[in-house]
Amino acid sequence: MKKPIVITLGEPAGIGPEVVEHAVRKFRKRYPKVGVDVLGDPDMAKPGKPTKKSAKSALEALELSAEMALAGEAAAIVNGPVSKEWLQQVGFRHPGQTEFYARAFGLKNDEVTMTMTGPSMTVGLVTTHCSLASAVRKVTQPRIVATGQRLDALLRAKGIRKPRIAVAGLNPHAGEAGAFGQEEIRIIEPAVKRLEAELKRSVAGPISPDAVYMACRDGKYDGVVSLYHDQGLIPFKLVSFDTGVNVTAGLPVWRMSPDHGTAFDIAGKNKADARSMYCALELALELGRIKK
Repeated sequence: MKKPIVITLGEPAGIGPEVVEHAVRKFRKRYPKVGVDVLGDPDMAKPGKPTKKSAKSALEALELSAEMALAGEAAAIVNGPVSKEWLQQVGFRHPGQTEFYARAFGLKNDEVTMTMTGPSMTVGLVTTHCSLASAVRKVTQPRIVATGQRLDALLRAKGIRKPRIAVAGLNPHAGEAGAFGQEEIRIIEPAVKRLEAELKRSVAGPISPDAVYMACRDGKYDGVVSLYHDQGLIPFKLVSFDTGVNVTAGLPVWRMSPDHGTAFDIAGKNKADARSMYCALELALELGRIKK
């Protein structure tokens, strides 16, 4: 039997169940031969009213999806949005789903990379769910190089033979030759050289953060190594919020999710946009090398 795409509904009180329903219906109509296995109970909570019971249901779906992947029973994993606040109340001890799957596969958090990909931009994050002060301390040469390698792997999996990668600077104007900080000189420039040696091709950077994303959007680069969470996600969501997909790179199985949250305020009102979830399913099909 062909391995299915495994989907978790996310927090039942959020918009996960409805966007999954809409996206899966469209996906099955277009790809009737592709297996889709949906995990979770949409009736576990009232829309917009999360509880510990609904959070436990979301956690159990995550755990089952990881078990299936570890057993070789999943071609790819697609997650509906969860509430980290409510998950933590039922024993979830991870900053997010990215870190949950890393631990499930026996990996450390820095052995996987949170990436965001859409029609016109792909970003890979050197640091993710931590304070800005902590993120600056965690910007190191090895982390930048590893992020660039995993970003490159995702872009190649999407069919780009030799991805053009840029690395963002940390400080305004990429440090202005040391006038606004030494991180570009001491850390980022040497990391770019190491990444070039690993990939065996040119890598641009460090480039001023206020310019590199527009250049990527306009087609000069295929992907950007972003040094902290909001540096990459703010420009990405400005251009790809409805069609962007969050991908965990570095796992044995590709894992992805829509780039939005639970949206409790509109849950159950038939207002949720399912495009990002559908894009996640299409990307799972592509990355999982699933026959149509």
